[in-house]
Amino acid sequence: MSMNLKDLRPVYVIGVGWHRYQPRSELPYVSLGLQAVRDALADAGIEWPAVESAYFATALLPMAPGRPMLRHLGDSGIPLVHIENASASGSAAFRQACIEVASGLSELALAVGVDKPAPAPLGEQFCGIDNLANDAIVPFTHFALLADQYAQRYGVSHEDIARVAVKNHGNGAKNPNAHRQQPRSLEEVLAGRPVSGHLTTLQCCPVGEGAAAAIVASEQAIRRLGVSADKPVRVTGSAARSQHLYEDPTQFDASLTGETVRIALTQAGLEPRQLDIVELHDAFTIEEIQYVEAMGLCTPGQAARLLEDGAWDIGGRCAVNPSGGLIAMGHPVGPTGLGQIGEIVLQLRGEAGARQHRNARVGLAHMVGVGAVCYVHTLER
Repeated sequence: MSMNLKDLRPVYVIGVGWHRYQPRSELPYVSLGLQAVRDALADAGIEWPAVESAYFATALLPMAPGRPMLRHLGDSGIPLVHIENASASGSAAFRQACIEVASGLSELALAVGVDKPAPAPLGEQFCGIDNLANDAIVPFTHFALLADQYAQRYGVSHEDIARVAVKNHGNGAKNPNAHRQQPRSLEEVLAGRPVSGHLTTLQCCPVGEGAAAAIVASEQAIRRLGVSADKPVRVTGSAARSQHLYEDPTQFDASLTGETVRIALTQAGLEPRQLDIVELHDAFTIEEIQYVEAMGLCTPGQAARLLEDGAWDIGGRCAVNPSGGLIAMGHPVGPTGLGQIGEIVLQLRGEAGARQHRNARVGLAHMVGVGAVCYVHTLER
């Protein structure tokens, strides 16, 4: 019988940090990553020599970029693993850091994600089997078609779906680490440059550069290092799945999300209704609509109506993407999943400032990677 995270010793996030997500600049990736790591160390109140292991997440940088970056913190000789898992790279790095600490292999581990925009071909392009639709069904077309399908199936308008972007741009405007920090009206979102179908640029995530880091520790490390009692947030569930065959092949992202969320919630002993904060993969507006339903936050076809009613707002039933989500916080790819963890940690500590959701105790982070993989974590205070 397989074990889960709660069967092992408790694991806590004790420090988080970022370099702001932003358009591509002349800054080297080393500067981006070092700021995130140093801020996470400062947040935890610890020094670099306390870190026993490091996981470096990137999807767009060249081979083995972690060593040239981390050596600026000190040549400590710790194990270093590089992880690439598409959009879920940071989430995968975080999971591995949690597993290592929970198993007792180390007491304190770093997960850091860094990326800068660069063309990164997908593995499927080199697998030797051509897909006749490759040139026609690029990601934004796939999600534009899903938006059409959803609107027709449930009788909602594309304006209803676009309200996801209005909410998330508003949240991003309150986030100093966000790529996009300007609130947008529904009229502005709908008037944006067309991308595919009814999707406009303001309904799609910007892919820029940035970094995010999280430090994971055991109870023993927390006591030994004298970490302040207001810092640790426990990781209570960690689930990872990959795509298989589904009854409706057009819904593979949502189906994969639903099953992975169920595993993580079962591990943690939680119900969807107990979630206060959800950070989810909203590369396109329709994804947030689909995924809150797949997660069990509401019944199919109800997400858009509840969105209009404010259920997913900061201060609503459940704050969905209070960071601004991928649409406004941004999607530098490698760091994105770790940035979600950081937002949830701030929320559960009550340190999210203008984005703070009242009485936040339970959070869930969700990322998919090109629809092939899905990672879900639950955190509790």
